Amino acid sequence: SQSHSKKNINKTIEEALTTMAEVTAAAKADNRRVRCYVSTVFACPYDGPVAPSIVAEIAEKLLASGVDEISLGDTIGAATPKQVFDLISMLDKERHIPLSRLALHFHDTRGTALANVVAGLESGITIFDSSLGGLGGCPYAPGASGNLASEDLVYMLHGMGIKTGIDVEKLVDAGELAQRLLGKKLPGRYLMARLAEREKAVKAIA
Repeated sequence: SQSHSKKNINKTIEEALTTMAEVTAAAKADNRRVRCYVSTVFACPYDGPVAPSIVAEIAEKLLASGVDEISLGDTIGAATPKQVFDLISMLDKERHIPLSRLALHFHDTRGTALANVVAGLESGITIFDSSLGGLGGCPYAPGASGNLASEDLVYMLHGMGIKTGIDVEKLVDAGELAQRLLGKKLPGRYLMARLAEREKAVKAIA
C-alpha cells in the first residue's frame, strides 16, 4: 500500500520498485540470490483492504527485475484463510506466477496465522516465514503483534506429517534462552506449553 510504504521506508511503491531493481541488478552482478518482501498484501493500517490486483502487479514487476523469491506479508495479521487461498489462486491461475517463487509471511495479530499457513499449503505454497517465540512486529503497523512463532508452525507441520528438518525441542531451548536474554515471556503458544511441561517434569523429579 502507498501509505505503509511511505511510512515504513519513505518511498512510494514506484520509488521502492525502482530502488529494488537497482539493488537486484547489483546483487545479480555479484552472483547473489535476491529475496524481496511485499508488505500489507491483504490490508493496510492506513489505507484499509488491499486489492489483489495491486499485489499481482508488484510481484510481476519484481520478478521481471530479477528477484528470485517474493515473500508476501500479512503485516497487520488481518488475513483469513479464504483470502489467502483466493490471492494465491489468482496469482497462480490468472497471472501465472510460479508458486515456487512465492513465500508467505504471517503475523498472528488476530489468531489466524496457522490457519492461513494451512490455506497457503493447500494453495501450493511451501515456504513460510516465522520467528522464534513469535518475536517481531512492525512499528509502522499500529496494533500489529509479532510474527507467527516458529515452534507453533513446526509443531503443526509435524502433526500434519510434513517434514521440516527442524528439531522442535531445540527451538524451545532457543526460545527459553531468548526469554532470559530479553527478560520477558514470548507469546509463542507451543513455547509456553512445552516450557510448562518441562517445569512440571522437573518438579516431579524433585
